[in-house]
Amino acid sequence: MSTNESVSRADRSSVFHSWSAQGSLAPMAIAGGSGSTVWDFEGNEYLDFSSQLVNVNIGHQHPKVIAAIQAQAALLATVAPAHANEMRAWAAELVLSHAPASFEKVFFTNGGADANENAIRMARLVTGRDKVISHYRSYHGNTGAAIVATGDWRRMPNEYARGHVHAFGPYLYRSEFWAETAEQECERALRHLERVIQSEGPETIAALLLETIPGTAGVLVPPAGYLRGVRALADHYGILLILDEVMAGFGRTGEWLALDAFDVVPDLITFAKGVNSGYVPAGGVIINSQIAHFFDERVFPGGLTYSGHPLAAASIVATLTAMDDEGVIENARTIGADVLGPGLGVLAQKHDVIGEVRGTGVFWAVELVSDRASREPVDAGTMAKVKSELLGRGLLPFTSENRIHVVPPAVVTPAEAARGLAIIDDALAEIA
Repeated sequence: MSTNESVSRADRSSVFHSWSAQGSLAPMAIAGGSGSTVWDFEGNEYLDFSSQLVNVNIGHQHPKVIAAIQAQAALLATVAPAHANEMRAWAAELVLSHAPASFEKVFFTNGGADANENAIRMARLVTGRDKVISHYRSYHGNTGAAIVATGDWRRMPNEYARGHVHAFGPYLYRSEFWAETAEQECERALRHLERVIQSEGPETIAALLLETIPGTAGVLVPPAGYLRGVRALADHYGILLILDEVMAGFGRTGEWLALDAFDVVPDLITFAKGVNSGYVPAGGVIINSQIAHFFDERVFPGGLTYSGHPLAAASIVATLTAMDDEGVIENARTIGADVLGPGLGVLAQKHDVIGEVRGTGVFWAVELVSDRASREPVDAGTMAKVKSELLGRGLLPFTSENRIHVVPPAVVTPAEAARGLAIIDDALAEIA
């Protein structure tokens, strides 16, 4: 009979983990899950406020998605991408139904990293240019170009891809532009981006690659007008705009796509995670008509053995259909507006360790500081204690740097969301 210790020990002995020094690992064993809850082999339950890697938007073990995968496995478990497949086409149609009207086709990938990889490839081929500009505060994946497009520390040991340039995006709480208002931050961030474009040479730049809302970097909701301003710069200089919706898309923000709230239409959209809650590895690039038809008579030099895998396609169809039928997007929006947003605001008033709360839908960050005046982030030891206190009270958190990311499944109930906030309240009281 499996135990937490036996599973953890077996894992440590044979599994090589991401982003980790292998000798210091102590992986938590998870035996099962349902909705917004997971449990270990000893029956301890945890409210999943991480959605694992901010991807289980529809919750754990949704019966309709599980049934769809099982049914497809019984019918046709795999098929090469070169063949027409009914489920793959249906998945593409559903994805396109939630994209702006100018989008025509979907290139399926295995996840978000290779979605960004292929979007970059498309942009370079269409424009005949090389450079890609992205933000320093960003994460775009762990493959060759995607990791170099990433702005955080993970880029530095992996800088083998060419043609990548970074700029600072808006982040008023820690402004790089000495801004005092959101309007100033927006205006100055756009001016900074334009100067980077001009300094790099617009004729050398294929694409601007931005997360609609940077997620791992801190749920950095852009100020009003910023993304429209980026779109205007892209148009002015003949540059393609790629919006990375891998984390923010398909319900996370209380919208089908996060871009829906910002009145902006990019040229390419990348997605993964929430499109099927990670039940089967899946991602893709949503391609506008102009770019799609560029390859009508030209070969696109890219492909994946598992592109549009039928099990993944079935899970996408079932997930998007269930989200629509069950009002999951509306639930995420309501939970954010009525429970998480107000509740986190109350916690910020109560706990001096909270420097700022920001977010939307079921996509929030709580930034912890040692001093509100200086905004000095709390240290790693404090964050380790916060995580321990949360786990000890039955909440599975997503923490990054000096932040607690409050990112439960989009199906979380008001009662579960309130319980999660109460646990965070108690945990922060312990570190005061």
